[in-house]
This record gives sequence, C-alpha cells and structure tokens, in this order.
Amino acid sequence: MARAPLLLIAAGGTGGHMFPAQALAEAMVRRGWRVVLSTDARGARYAGGFPHVVAVEQVSSATFARGGAPARALVPLRIAGGVLAATVRMLRDRPAVVAGFGGYPTIPALSAALALRVPRLIHEQNGVPGRVNTVFARRVDAVCCGVWPTALPEGVNAVHTGNPVRARVMERAGAPYIPPGDYPMSLLVIGGSQGARVLSDVVPPAIAALPEALRGNLRVAHQAREEDIPRVLEAYDAAGIRAEVSAFFNDVPRRLSEAQLVISRSGASSVADIAAIGRPAILIPYAAAAGDHQTANARGLVDAEAAILIPESALEAATLSAQISALLQNPSAATRMAQGALSCAVPDATERLAGVVEGLADAKTRKKEAE
Repeated sequence: MARAPLLLIAAGGTGGHMFPAQALAEAMVRRGWRVVLSTDARGARYAGGFPHVVAVEQVSSATFARGGAPARALVPLRIAGGVLAATVRMLRDRPAVVAGFGGYPTIPALSAALALRVPRLIHEQNGVPGRVNTVFARRVDAVCCGVWPTALPEGVNAVHTGNPVRARVMERAGAPYIPPGDYPMSLLVIGGSQGARVLSDVVPPAIAALPEALRGNLRVAHQAREEDIPRVLEAYDAAGIRAEVSAFFNDVPRRLSEAQLVISRSGASSVADIAAIGRPAILIPYAAAAGDHQTANARGLVDAEAAILIPESALEAATLSAQISALLQNPSAATRMAQGALSCAVPDATERLAGVVEGLADAKTRKKEAE
C-alpha cells in the first residue's frame, strides 16, 4: 500500500509565519497527507498548536540581523549545515511538495528542495515580502500571496490565496458583533513580541484618559512583553481599570470574538484574524518592520473603513484616547466597521493554498507518467 504524500512545511520563528503554516498543516492532514514542520528553536515554541500527527524537525539556520561580528561570520556555516541535513532527510523520505512561509529557518528546506527538484512554493503573508521569500520568489514553482497586491520582484507571477487562519479562528469567523453601549465592554490589545513595548507605553494612559462613564464599562486584555507586565498592570490599577495582562493569550480567537474594539499591530496574521471574525480595529503598524510591510498589510482594512490607522510616529496617548472614545460612543459606526472587516476576509484562503499544494503534486505525478 502506497504511503500518503508528504508535505514539508518550512516556517520561521514568529507567529506571523507559523500561524498560516499551522492552518495549512491542519487542512492537509484532513486531506490525508503526512505533514512535517521544519523550523528553528524559536518556531518550535509555536508548534504546540499544530495537529499532533505533524512531526517537528528543528533545523540549523541563522540570520545576519542579530549578534555581533563573530556570530554573523558563522551564519553561512550554520545555514550550510542546515541545508545538508535537510537534503539528507529529503533523500530518506522525499516530500511531494515543500512549502516555505518565510524567515531564515526556511532556507535549508527550500534550498534542498531546489537541489533535488522537489516541487516547492512560498507563501508571503505581508504586502512587502521578506528577504528570504524575495530571494526564493524566482526559484519556486508557485508564489502565493496573503495581501493583494504584494510588492514582488519584477517578473514574478503570483496567485492571491489570502492569509490562512487557524481552525480555532475559523470556528469564530463571522461571530455576531455586539456593538458598544452602556454595559460591560471588552477591549483587546495585541502586538507582536517585537512591537509590543510601544503599545505598553501608550495604551494604558490612553484608556485612563477616557471619560469616567466609558472607562468604568471597560475590561481590557493586553498582550505585553514579559518584562513590561508589572508596569502595565500598575498603570491600569492606578486608573481603576479592570485589566488582564499577559505575554501570550492562547485564546485570542475567543477574545477577538468578544471584543467591541481591537487595538493591534498590523502583522499579517493579526489582520487576517480581525477580518475573519469581523471586528473594528485601531491599527498601529510597527515602524521598524522591514519595508514598512505592516502599513501595507493594514491597507485593506483601512480602505474598507474597518480600521483606523495611526502611524507609530503619530502615536500619543491623547490621540489614541480620542479615537477609542469616538468609536466606543458610536455604536452604528463600530458596527459598520465590523461589517467592513468581514468584507476583507478570505474565508477560503486555506483551501486555496491547499489546492496549490495538491496542484503541484499532481503536476509532478503527470510529468513522471509522461516520461
């Protein structure tokens, strides 16, 4: 009896790469495929959400963006070691397709697939591609984009699949929105680990400056860096605001569905989750994001009048407080924003991407049969 086809998913060590990779893994397992995740130690921390049948292989990789000169000098050697190990693994159990989701940990798997002529694709989540996906865009069989249009290298053809969202998000997709009013309301504050500090600086004083009647109805869930949690809690406590502060919420889909308003960075996965569930948002793009890709990510929601964008350079407590107050005191506008967010969702993004995977595998099979 023939073994099920194998999909090797390669993804870097951030939630922005790992969450859509997880969504694809869930879909391919349902379709009867075997799935292996190739990532680094950082990415392995996100692997707990993947289906339990997905094997996790940690690879040797590195980035030139961190560390001193000695560490950067060793980067090529570490990447070469990872490529060699990935090649040996593929020779033992050849994947039908390799799918890369960006980040330096995808280099070994994509390089080995290129050398062994294994069908391969990349999925770019952001409106401006990262360095690794830019390099591989001309060296893969398919380029899939989460944001449309995406600023791809000249001459690269791509397909718009949208950004896949995890099954736990899809379970809440389109959940009825309860508009703000004179009753308890939920406000969710989420930001990637790199960009959470500015939100911790500005959001608590912004909420503290709200009118007392509005502030008294709020309960806040705020994602903050571990080292910032004590001061963020203290700021909320001093203002008499009910707040839960954590470095990581493992139930973000539920919290999104219950929120009257979301304040967030505009990472690709966050934007996709907000659109899928359909919630009004204030988006604050991470200023240090490569190529300002978070501003590009936010464009769809902003154009649909589903989100308010505040550049980090213009982010002040008074400005943010005024926007929060305006939204939470205008239920009809908030409801229109929620509906606008839903209009930006691509609910079949995962199925579109899974279709590309199976299409590449089928093309390879037909080519072998023709030979």
